[in-house]
Amino acid sequence: MSHFAVIAPALPSHYRALEALAGALIARGHQVTFIHQSDAAAMLRDRAVNFHAVGARSHPPGSLARSLKLAARPGGPLGLRRLIADLACTTDMLCRELPTVLAKLQVTALLCDQMEAAGGLVAEALGLRYVSVACALPINREQGIPLPVMPMDFAREDRAKALYRGSERVYDWLMSPHRKTIARHARTFGLAPREGLHECLSPYAQISQATAGFDLPRQHLPASFHAVGPLRPLAATTQQRLELAIDPARPFVFASLGTLLGQRYSLFRRIARAAKALDAQLLIAHCGGLAPPQAQALIRAGATWVTDFAPQQAVLERADAVVTHAGLNTVMDALSTRTPMLALPLAFDQPGVAARIVHAGVGLRAWPMVASGRDLQTKLEQLLTGASFRPPLERLALEINNAGGSRAAAEIVERATGCSR
Repeated sequence: MSHFAVIAPALPSHYRALEALAGALIARGHQVTFIHQSDAAAMLRDRAVNFHAVGARSHPPGSLARSLKLAARPGGPLGLRRLIADLACTTDMLCRELPTVLAKLQVTALLCDQMEAAGGLVAEALGLRYVSVACALPINREQGIPLPVMPMDFAREDRAKALYRGSERVYDWLMSPHRKTIARHARTFGLAPREGLHECLSPYAQISQATAGFDLPRQHLPASFHAVGPLRPLAATTQQRLELAIDPARPFVFASLGTLLGQRYSLFRRIARAAKALDAQLLIAHCGGLAPPQAQALIRAGATWVTDFAPQQAVLERADAVVTHAGLNTVMDALSTRTPMLALPLAFDQPGVAARIVHAGVGLRAWPMVASGRDLQTKLEQLLTGASFRPPLERLALEINNAGGSRAAAEIVERATGCSR
């Protein structure tokens, strides 16, 4: 039995995907331990997955909630800089504490989220094999492809490529506190110079949830790159049930802004009004972001049902359209169920995901800060009545269903790390 350590940002969507991969490895006879600050343990649901807390001094209990609140609403340039400094502080803590902890736990190999550089840095320093996992869009840089966090549409013209290069320079400048942290620990560990997240990826294997058909047309991914589709628990889809009295004669729309961003009441209200104008049944899942009076107000505005959490896969199998923040987990689930999307990107790599939704022809995009209820109504109507979304949705659903998911990812991890069952 091999012992894998998971090093990832303490973000619910990332933990969800990696926990599914962990479950697949555990089913194959391995041991898996997530390592992070103590608060992150609450994000794990599978009792077979272990957790080891680090960072007691720099990341005490209660500090993760503040970090997640900042991530959900940075609040402008100063807030964004605080968020980047927070990311740098976490990478610094993990780089300092992981070497001792990994030795103590007798870890065999690492599963490293692409968005946390500490995993790759420490694994390389200790001579451990590791696999990089892209829970969000892949951060692998390629000339002519915009960074995942950028909202640009894909184009091949020289003007577009110049725009992509310029946006990379802006991004690197904003990320300078984090880049300096990576560079400092690379020097401390005696590694080759590096400073970007994209320079800390595994040479053994890289796993992505985004399939080739959904991503932009890349030409230079490494041979060790594997697109396996959504990382989900192996038996999840058979356990979900949808207990709603849906009228088959009226459209059914699902709206969710993800685990961190569900507190945007005003945006949900615009969505509710748009659905009401179309006589569509609307289920809103706010993931605990709204208070009961706000939920009741959304019912009055036009929503049919408002809840904290819903069985997403089961809902999407019934939905005629989904309004989403363009988080990759939700988008991949929607693709697998052939559900057209209205993307309202809010943060992180969501602008890039939304651009890929449009590029793939599987949905539409609106900018949530400026889109009116009327704008949302028009786009929802296009999704509900348009036939052009069906062929690309069919194609991508087939690609995803054949990609292998968590089971294929577990096999790749075993091969790449030499940790066969």
